Amino acid sequence: MTPRSLLTGARAIWTLRNILVSMFCKGRPTVTDTNRATPNVDTTCAALDGDRAVLRAMIDRYATETPDAPFVTFYEGDTWNFHELRTRVRRRAALLAKVGVAQDDRVLTFLGNGPDLLVTWFAINYLGAVYVPVNTALLGDPLAHILDDAGAAVMVTRPDLAARLADVPAGAVKTVLLAGEGAAPELPDLDCHRLVDPADDADLPALQRAIAPWDTQAIMYTSGTTGKAKGVLSSYTQLYTMGPDAFDDVRPDDRCLICGPIFHCGSTLYVYAMLARGLPIGMMAEFKTDRFWDAVRETGSTYCLLLGVMASFLLKSPETPRDKDHALRKVFIVPFGEDGPAFAARFGTQVWTIYNMTEIASPLHAGPGITDKGLAGTPRDWWDCKVVDENDIDVPRGQVGELVVRSSRPWALMQGYHNAPEATAQAMRNGWFHTGDSFRHDPDGRFFFVDRLKDVIRRRGENISSFALEGQVLQHADVRECAAIAVPSEHGEDEVMICVTPVEGRSIEAGAVLEDLAGRLPRFMVPRYLRVMDSLPKTASGKVEKHVMRAEGVTADTFDSAAGLRKTG
Repeated sequence: MTPRSLLTGARAIWTLRNILVSMFCKGRPTVTDTNRATPNVDTTCAALDGDRAVLRAMIDRYATETPDAPFVTFYEGDTWNFHELRTRVRRRAALLAKVGVAQDDRVLTFLGNGPDLLVTWFAINYLGAVYVPVNTALLGDPLAHILDDAGAAVMVTRPDLAARLADVPAGAVKTVLLAGEGAAPELPDLDCHRLVDPADDADLPALQRAIAPWDTQAIMYTSGTTGKAKGVLSSYTQLYTMGPDAFDDVRPDDRCLICGPIFHCGSTLYVYAMLARGLPIGMMAEFKTDRFWDAVRETGSTYCLLLGVMASFLLKSPETPRDKDHALRKVFIVPFGEDGPAFAARFGTQVWTIYNMTEIASPLHAGPGITDKGLAGTPRDWWDCKVVDENDIDVPRGQVGELVVRSSRPWALMQGYHNAPEATAQAMRNGWFHTGDSFRHDPDGRFFFVDRLKDVIRRRGENISSFALEGQVLQHADVRECAAIAVPSEHGEDEVMICVTPVEGRSIEAGAVLEDLAGRLPRFMVPRYLRVMDSLPKTASGKVEKHVMRAEGVTADTFDSAAGLRKTG
């Protein structure tokens, strides 16, 4: 069978599964076993109509109803209202159609945050085509894999990023549209053009059919921390459920700051959430600790997502008299660690959290006023969550297992992995999506993130959450980043090692850090090894590659507390 026929078969099975779930869920009573979450409200299965979920309908509606209302303010740049947004999107869509993009075609974008990425994403979906964003850090084999797997004939990118195509096979790419300044690279096998939008949208073709909420909106590639990135097939309904349906307490005067890359779902869903409500966003080209609060003030932003170490970086910055001189009232901190309450106190914001992955749609959330580290929240409408063992059997409340989720809303989960039916079947075995994350479910119905399954450390008969340990290490004033990993010991079990980077302008004294931890942690959690690094190895999406540090093990520059000195070989 060809990859396309395998994918078609997998999607047919997935469609049948969704139909059966929908039939089973309709009028279904609330589940109340000892581990499974009770939904917040009646979860009668309800599909979304296109006017609510589909991007083209949203843009047309607000450009008609509130044409002068602002939609986006680019930090240190322009502001567009909904009328201007629609004008730009339709002209860009006409350009894409002119180079051959039709409804259901896939289109690659290789761009960072800014006007060109935003308008190109919207134009692709306006045509009913499939948006395929590529991380701007990619090059070499990881880039070649996505070019080959996506099967897209058209790419929109910058000249400097397009130059990377000279070093890799281009897959199905035939046409490259170059946005921005810079000399065009030599790409003799590709048809390269400067991206110049037409003066009007007169050549914009009519849709072949109405865009449906279950149509594929995007293929978003996962980080691929231990293997090749997988392309997640995401519908309009999934993105709508992930974003617009996910956030409580959004007010008509709110503006969301997009400070993370919108080639990932983490920021994409916030853009979509505001677009669906007809509310504005601010946008930074990239997160910068020393520019963040300036961007908040300039754009008038009232809430945002701080992902990974962003909140920690802001807390490690020097205090100033202007720490509370801003309009930011609400921050989502993901994952929610030790720095959540401290962030709220210092900067005067509410703190919330949300749990999400590219494959799902924000099934858990919590806030405001939360303080418990690791809290992921309680299930949102449409979601059923439970914690299971390696055989998918429910574990008792309070015990650690893998979080699995399912939705009673058709198409709220991914449609599958592109060109990977076996991976799709494995992730969705027994009718639940398997997150690969260790969780516990407390007696009050709250779910707590413990660790990635592959990152749990086993030492002296105890399981250690690397996430919890990292949170403790990051409380040290000199530590900017931390990764906790397991390394083999001479006794045949795991030993604990932490890899850390220093805050700018400071240095890390290994013995002092470990002594501080020994005064605050159970003995079995205190690391034996500490390695100071200039930077932690990361994927192109910014996720820490713990497998790289595990493979390197105890290096010559590692401090060994058992010997009280650095390892010498």
